[in-house]
Amino acid sequence: MGSSLNPAVLKPAVVLGGGISGLLAARELATAGHAVTVLEASGTWGGCVGSHVVAGLTLDSGAESFATRSPAVAELAAELGLAGKIVPPRPGGAWVQLPEGPRELPKTGVLGIPANPWDPEVRRSLGFVGSLRASLDRYLPARVGAAADVTSVSALVRARMGRRVLERLVAPVVGGVHSADPGLLDVDMVAPGLRAGIRTHGSLAAAVAAQRRGASGPSVAKAGSAVAGLEDGMHTLVTALLNDLRERGVTLLTGVPARAVERTADGWRVTAGEATYDGGLLVVALPGPDAVGLLQEAVPALAGRSPGHGPDVRLVTLVVDLPELDRRPRGTGVLVAPQTPGIQAKALTHATAKWDWLAAAAGPGTHVLRLSYGRLEGSGAEGSGAEGSGAEGSGGANAPASDSELLAAALRDASALLDVPVQERDVVGWDVVRWQGALPFAAVGHKARVAGIREVCAAENGLCVVGGWVAGNGLAAVVFDTRKEVRSLLS
Repeated sequence: MGSSLNPAVLKPAVVLGGGISGLLAARELATAGHAVTVLEASGTWGGCVGSHVVAGLTLDSGAESFATRSPAVAELAAELGLAGKIVPPRPGGAWVQLPEGPRELPKTGVLGIPANPWDPEVRRSLGFVGSLRASLDRYLPARVGAAADVTSVSALVRARMGRRVLERLVAPVVGGVHSADPGLLDVDMVAPGLRAGIRTHGSLAAAVAAQRRGASGPSVAKAGSAVAGLEDGMHTLVTALLNDLRERGVTLLTGVPARAVERTADGWRVTAGEATYDGGLLVVALPGPDAVGLLQEAVPALAGRSPGHGPDVRLVTLVVDLPELDRRPRGTGVLVAPQTPGIQAKALTHATAKWDWLAAAAGPGTHVLRLSYGRLEGSGAEGSGAEGSGAEGSGGANAPASDSELLAAALRDASALLDVPVQERDVVGWDVVRWQGALPFAAVGHKARVAGIREVCAAENGLCVVGGWVAGNGLAAVVFDTRKEVRSLLS
């Protein structure tokens, strides 16, 4: 695309935000021939695709995998010379912690929703009555759950498959992936095409099965396996992107928070500190509330359109010397049903059981555990009755906050979830990473709100907004959406 353009006549471009969407936007603009400046408020690049060193191991501090239902991330990795570094997780799948104990997470396709309610693993989680209720989905009119303009994950699943599917399968997966109550999330934002699939295929289970077939052929993969990672960690994608941008002559500035945006005769002017940066094109790759707040003075039509803040998530990483975990007692990890008593974490990833490269780097008997805390709760009005109940495991007001509280909770929760005592003397290194409102929050109605924001921005010459809050959660969604939006801006 860029080869037919003359760089001498192209206006410079400015990108606000150095997360994965901002860096990718800069690459698209530079490829088209623009001189690009990226302004990042913090001192690091990559946003939620970051790294930290714990006990001598360089580990992902945020995203550690990507969905393979879309080729977007794999294609980007290949362009950056990382195709040979793409690796699948170790077979074995994940587990779910229910109030009565652990169960293998069934073969499911979307948000924990089963494609077959009578699958043996599903029946073990739901019981006979739960599977019977879920199977009624196939006899309900397609309009049930699919007719309303917007609906929550909770409302859809409860209407079609019942409370037990919601509580035992969907709530743990949604809590682990989106850090939120399923009663709060817009199903069309977190599972695009699912409601349309009900109308096409006649039931929710059939819609899930169709999405699975589209993703991986006729076979149904083990729960949690429709993902891949990069050898040495997902943060290597950011390193490769930065190297690529430097080779393209992109100006990369950290510690430069944007304070104001204004319209100029030639495009846009960004004020950051005492400096100003002018561009004919402006890409704003900031969290939703920050993006709208920064732009609304220059674009008054954005006033009152700010999306909600995402959940505050705390990620505790433990590196432990514990050979008892060599047997991988819970596969690649455990998702926690919100109503489970005595557990404050919403999920545990046994990273050395999930990734062979990490197990080799850590060495025999050394294991990496990641436990996440923090989940936005709802009233439960549309939900399971357990949602928003304040039960332990909800990540609510009583959730651990300080580093010392988080370490103590992580040791207790890891011991309970893995059925192996994990004590402080076993810990050879640990760290806490906080993501404050960084995860996108796809609340009911969020999709329509995002569409309105983008419509306003599209009417302004040379402006677009990108990032997880508009694209949806996950690297695959962010990479695909960012490229599409920036290419539309260029065209």
